[in-house]
Parts: sequence; C-alpha cells; structure tokens
Amino acid sequence: MKKHLLIYSLTLILLMAFPFVMNAVPVAPGIEQVMDDDVNMTVNGQIVTVTGAQGETLEVVSLTGRRVITVKIESPAQKVELNIPKGCYILKVGKVVRKVSIH
Repeated sequence: MKKHLLIYSLTLILLMAFPFVMNAVPVAPGIEQVMDDDVNMTVNGQIVTVTGAQGETLEVVSLTGRRVITVKIESPAQKVELNIPKGCYILKVGKVVRKVSIH
C-alpha cells in the first residue's frame, strides 16, 4: 500500500513540476507531431524535426532533470538526430516544452 501511495505521489509531483499541454497529433505509427503557435516538432524514432524555431535552442532533458543534448536551431526547418537511449524525454525549444517517447 505504501509503495502504491509513493508511486502515485511521485507521479503527481512530476506532473505538477512539468506543467504542459500535449498537442500531439499522431501522423503515422511511431511518428508524433507536436504543434505550437510558432514551433512545430516532429519525432520519428531518433530524429526530431523542428520548424519555426530558427535562432532558438533545442534542449533534450531526461525525466531525472539531466540535460542530455543541446542543439542550436539554425534553419527554419532542421532535423536533429538524437542518438540517445530509448525512453521518455522532455524537449524544450524556447518556451515550448513537450514530453516525448524516443524509440
């Protein structure tokens, strides 16, 4: 019982620590497109395509809060190959923050 309560509490704390709304649109199996007013991120396996964020920085952060990758977005539409282990990560571009699953 205590274990379930602890897991539930941790999940609730994580959700409150990273407040965001998922605007994820399934494009095809294994491909997820996340849209914002200006920034658009498409995740396909290990490749993230970022559009509308020229001059911004893409940060990939693990769920433990450790920064994994930082990439400067230099073009209007840029593909970034992540080469990181499978799992859930947080992508940040400017003020846009999204949680994604990398396959």
